[in-house]
Amino acid sequence: DCQNVHLEQHKTACEKRAAELHDERLYSLGHERPEEDFCPICTLPIPLPMARHSGARSCCIKLVCHGCTCAASARGMLNCPFCRASVDGDEHAMLAQKRVDAKDPAAVEWLARRYFFGEVWLEKDASRAVELWTEAAELGSIEAHYNLGNRYWNGEGVSQDRVKAVRHLEVAAMKGNMAARCNLGDSERLYGNYE
Repeated sequence: DCQNVHLEQHKTACEKRAAELHDERLYSLGHERPEEDFCPICTLPIPLPMARHSGARSCCIKLVCHGCTCAASARGMLNCPFCRASVDGDEHAMLAQKRVDAKDPAAVEWLARRYFFGEVWLEKDASRAVELWTEAAELGSIEAHYNLGNRYWNGEGVSQDRVKAVRHLEVAAMKGNMAARCNLGDSERLYGNYE
């Protein structure tokens, strides 16, 4: 009865509490680096920025730290240090496509990046990249959520939608993506929220 009589008062209190719970969850999760941030060979965290200290192979879509790659090269191994696939580009493309067809989230996200930047054997196609990132995000890719957040924020390949952008960045941040957490902080600053 009380809620029906004082509906507006309870609605405001409930919305405020829901926002508090959301913020509490956002700020309490994602402080550990995700599994993808660790080299699968030496199991050490890849130093930041990861792109400068590791390389992704198209054969297995694994980020391998440069230390392990150099150690493998020093032993005369020119194949992928993780899966041992040969360096042949055509074979890598087929292996990557097999992983995409098997719905591997890392492979789908990797292919989306290639479409977005027009790398490897693909022409630049931002809308196709967004489709693939959406699929990878649904499959559980943290990096896909981060990239979708950036694309929706900037309106690249999709119409600009800051609400969707923040939602994707929040998911990525709660799963440990540090760049997504940084972008969320920037978005709060842009909106004048300095708390």
